[in-house]
Amino acid sequence: MAIPIFVSGLLVLCFSIIAIASDPSPLQDFCVADANSTVLLNGLACKDPKLAQASDFSFSGLQMAGNTSNAVGSRVTPVTVTQLPGLNTLGISFARVDYAPWGINPPHTHPRASEILTVLKGCLEVGFVTSNPDNRLITKILQKGDVFVFPIGLIHFQRNVRPGSAIALAALSSQNPGVITIANAVFGSKPDISSDILAKAFQTDEAIVKDIQSKF
Repeated sequence: MAIPIFVSGLLVLCFSIIAIASDPSPLQDFCVADANSTVLLNGLACKDPKLAQASDFSFSGLQMAGNTSNAVGSRVTPVTVTQLPGLNTLGISFARVDYAPWGINPPHTHPRASEILTVLKGCLEVGFVTSNPDNRLITKILQKGDVFVFPIGLIHFQRNVRPGSAIALAALSSQNPGVITIANAVFGSKPDISSDILAKAFQTDEAIVKDIQSKF
């Protein structure tokens, strides 16, 4: 039976909307980011491809451990389009995450990317929380060699559950995935979110909110 024209039109529209729900696909071999361009667009302008060099497509340093001597006990070494200009328009990026003993990569989201994490060393507790109204925690203990995926936009975390250090590698589905660390965003915004708003949201006292804000 033939599909009515208006139905087929709706299907085309739906697939078109789905197709643009990620980083745009390149229309040429590559588009090395031109950090000096004054052109403003959704992404980064391309430099002349004739000027592209091997250094535009490589990054060194992931063999080096990140400094985890901080409040949360972890360090992320990102490889996004900022560090690797050749990623521009390719829709992928990478990161190394180092964890001190019992260190955490605190709850955060990537607004523009899903993430797939592989444990290289140690043992990690990982998890993400589903959206409202369920807010269900999906969590698992990962051993060396295990892989876990965090869906785009959902709050997720990792914690080292051993007394030794841990290392993970993460691949993300955007050249510029972005990161919103929940505690930093809520309690460390500039200027501060009003303490009475946060007190009501977290159902606690303003004094407690102000104390937390002072730490950020």
